[in-house]
Amino acid sequence: MPSKVRIALDAMGGDDGAAVVIPGAAISLGRHRDTEFLLVGDRAKIEPELERHPQLKAASKIIHTDVAVSMHDKPSQALRRGRKTSSMWLAIDAVKKGEADVAVSAGNTGALMAMSRFHLRTLPGIDRPAISAIWPTKRGQSVVLDLGATLGGDAHHLVSLAVMGAAMASVLFNKKRPTVGLLNIGAEEIKGHEEIREASEILRARNLPELDYIGFVEGDGIGKGLADVIVTEGFSGNIALKTAEGTARQMAELLRNELQRSWLSKLGYLFARNAFQALRDKMDPNKSNGGVFLGLKGVVVKSHGGINAEGFAYAIDVGYDMVKFDLLNKINQMLNREGGALSSVQPAPEDVS
Repeated sequence: MPSKVRIALDAMGGDDGAAVVIPGAAISLGRHRDTEFLLVGDRAKIEPELERHPQLKAASKIIHTDVAVSMHDKPSQALRRGRKTSSMWLAIDAVKKGEADVAVSAGNTGALMAMSRFHLRTLPGIDRPAISAIWPTKRGQSVVLDLGATLGGDAHHLVSLAVMGAAMASVLFNKKRPTVGLLNIGAEEIKGHEEIREASEILRARNLPELDYIGFVEGDGIGKGLADVIVTEGFSGNIALKTAEGTARQMAELLRNELQRSWLSKLGYLFARNAFQALRDKMDPNKSNGGVFLGLKGVVVKSHGGINAEGFAYAIDVGYDMVKFDLLNKINQMLNREGGALSSVQPAPEDVS
């Protein structure tokens, strides 16, 4: 474990840039004193925020650039315009050069993935990286991937996701053999696309010591917490994520409206406010913020763009944990162990975008 965790922050990413990134870093530093920060962005915007947080200022170094990737840039545009000059690129570059252990950005997701993949490259045995995130469930939390990094995927891709997701779950949940399920339209072995059924057969046949494959999991099984890791390709994973986020917002709005309808409902809220507060805490998107780009030769964490400082701090915390507990080494060990998960599967052809 490193004595210091060095975190590069894209201070110009997201809806509010340094106004959220700097106080978020201060919150995270309060939880992890063994952190050092590289703050990448416009010095004129960073320094006034830093003056409000003396402890963070003492633990930080600024890398100046006034070039930012727009939230509306296409990945190809971001690579052309922001390569070697933007705050997003320079944060990733710090990881590439070994000056930082992890990069965190709330910027454009497609641009961040394109830059990370282009600059850091993928690990041996990994064709395409994935976005993984923590999903609150009835039983606690699960790791779900891929949430939109790449669309589609053959059996090789799904098996590699299972291996990487299990490594992340073992780090976050302190489990030697996390349970893994494949997201499917039914629990029966005959259901689903051919690549999903083939991946299931491979995972059962390999019986990997690093993970416990439990079979197919339907959509409602994610929220039930039926597995520590839920694996799917990026198209269905992103739809599942956006559906869950929208449903949570809808439920919160409906509940708020109902509680304001009459004096009896308002009185009922007073008696049950502790329960409602617990519900809000469990549904708080801030506490589930931070998607990890898995499969790269470096650790990159994506924060929601419209998050507040507390939410951004959680994304930094995720990056801290990934470094502190040596996620990359765990993934490499699982991928490259003799007779490992991918040795009997032919890799998918490289996708071009």
